[in-house]
Amino acid sequence: MTSSPLRLGIAGLGTVGRGVVQIVQRHGDLLAARAGRPVVITAVCARDRTRDRGMRLGDYAWEDDASALARRGDVDVLVELVGGDDGPAKAAVEAAIAAGKDVVTANKALLAHHGQALAEAAEDAGRVLRFEAAVAGGIPVVKALTEGLAGNAITRVMGVMNGTCNYILTRMQSEGLPYEAVFDEAADLGYLEADPALDVGGIDAGHKLALLAAIAFGTRPDFPSVALEGIERISIDDIHRAADLGYRIKLLGVARMTGRGLEQRMSPCLVPATSPLGQLQGATNMCVLEGDASGPIVLRGAGAGEGPTASAVLSDVMDIARGNRVSTFGQPARSLATAKPAGATAPAPFYLRMELLDKPGALARIAACLGEAGISIDRMRQYDHPGPTAPVLVVTHRAMRASLDEAIARMDRTAVLVGTPIALRIEEVGD
Repeated sequence: MTSSPLRLGIAGLGTVGRGVVQIVQRHGDLLAARAGRPVVITAVCARDRTRDRGMRLGDYAWEDDASALARRGDVDVLVELVGGDDGPAKAAVEAAIAAGKDVVTANKALLAHHGQALAEAAEDAGRVLRFEAAVAGGIPVVKALTEGLAGNAITRVMGVMNGTCNYILTRMQSEGLPYEAVFDEAADLGYLEADPALDVGGIDAGHKLALLAAIAFGTRPDFPSVALEGIERISIDDIHRAADLGYRIKLLGVARMTGRGLEQRMSPCLVPATSPLGQLQGATNMCVLEGDASGPIVLRGAGAGEGPTASAVLSDVMDIARGNRVSTFGQPARSLATAKPAGATAPAPFYLRMELLDKPGALARIAACLGEAGISIDRMRQYDHPGPTAPVLVVTHRAMRASLDEAIARMDRTAVLVGTPIALRIEEVGD
């Protein structure tokens, strides 16, 4: 064991920052034995130094500014846990790289928007930028892609990557509660971001998918090209109807390279209730990595929280302490290709729920719209209703989303459709 410690500067003492400090304090001897050198905290930074955080901080130097922390001479690794895709977090990471420091971050928004430039800067300076904690909490999915599956051509990355959305959808399923009630419950439990749209709008999960796609397919991170659709329009009726068909609804991310370009989408989908994704409950995450040699690899675990995310931070810290220096996205950043964005190219069955005026010929007009767009119907069902509109469920045979959009546009001109239909892809995920 070398006597030279690896010295950490912790920027941000929120939930994850506290967790990192506690692990280092609790497991110092274990970390040293596993890393072959001591791992210590020398300085910290947060907005309020007077706040009682329930742990010992007096042994560490304090900085009020994260960039000043990054430049300290007694810090080898900046652990950036401030958050945000710009501002102090970005400035601190840039300052650390310029000062010759390695960086570990849990900031998926920062990397989804600026990861290419930051990775190039780090590698040009001979530094490493690691982000295991930015994707899927305690699940070691970044390490799995950059190291464990490095001998594979990845064919598809898929998963449930936002625990809050999975909590809402499974709570609706298990308790028969409407979306609005479970949304409020999630807010009371502290599951939602300060801006809830980051969670329920699919943005947070989209950031994560863009980072995994970059590693999987050797491309520059391209978050603007991720097709995003949130769960806000999913009703308890959709939950019940999907269950009747043998499916569960999940906010599912899918990325794959196609002949037309890189497909990246984050949207609510139906998955078989008996599949691993269908069985996923609560705030848990799951990532499915499909390699040409390995076949599908399923990783499941806590997707957020103090302990799991801090654990992921420490996994990167330990790699640096051991001298394991892997490129940010698994290969030199300047070698990453610029992928052509592509929409979903594989046809799939679709679930279509709509409200129709209860009048003769309404169903026939809807069926005609689907047929004119080249879509055949697998199942069509009308449910009992007390009012003047009739809830109708259609399950199509395999079709392209563009064809379905064409059919919906035709339906809108029939004068029998009330409101906008809910259209969800039925994803083939395997058992």
